[in-house]
Amino acid sequence: MTKTNDEIWREYYEKALMRKHAPRTEFAIKSNESDLKVAIDSGCGTGSDTAYMAQLDYQVYSFDINPDSISICGKRFDNDPRVTLSKASFENYEHPKCGVIIANASLFFADPIQFQSTWNKMVTSLEKGGVFAGDFMGINDSWASGYRSSTTPMTKTEVEALFNNFEVIRFHERDEVGNTAIGKTKHWHTFSVVAIKRS
Repeated sequence: MTKTNDEIWREYYEKALMRKHAPRTEFAIKSNESDLKVAIDSGCGTGSDTAYMAQLDYQVYSFDINPDSISICGKRFDNDPRVTLSKASFENYEHPKCGVIIANASLFFADPIQFQSTWNKMVTSLEKGGVFAGDFMGINDSWASGYRSSTTPMTKTEVEALFNNFEVIRFHERDEVGNTAIGKTKHWHTFSVVAIKRS
């Protein structure tokens, strides 16, 4: 029997709960040249990156569109004044001013029609000297077309154009067959970027 979208996400979250924060998140925090210890965890999932940043006394604003994610994080960060949770999409989230934006494997699922306005909101919220760290989906990815929900595939040139006002300090392209977090095989084509806002 085919699993529903919700069942697939639940399976993913069960695996993700056992995972530590991303090493890239540490790098992003160390690279923050703004004076603002405020971070946004975009598509926060089970909150591993949120937990790490909160432990460093960042004020963390975390959002996800999936109710299971928000339920898990609600329990995980219950009574933690450093974490503010919101159930929201990329398109309707109101970004506070921040020094760090984390978007680990989440912008794949932003609405392609509204992507540019979403990106503009993210960039505007980031202070000069602040850091963006996240992933974008490439056009060769298995999920670039015909996926169970909308995705925003991009070319390398399109991704690079997003960072005209940034100093890109890490840029990695992955274009290969590999496994998902729940053990399914797919073709991955992603661009992972860490960049400092300069103007």
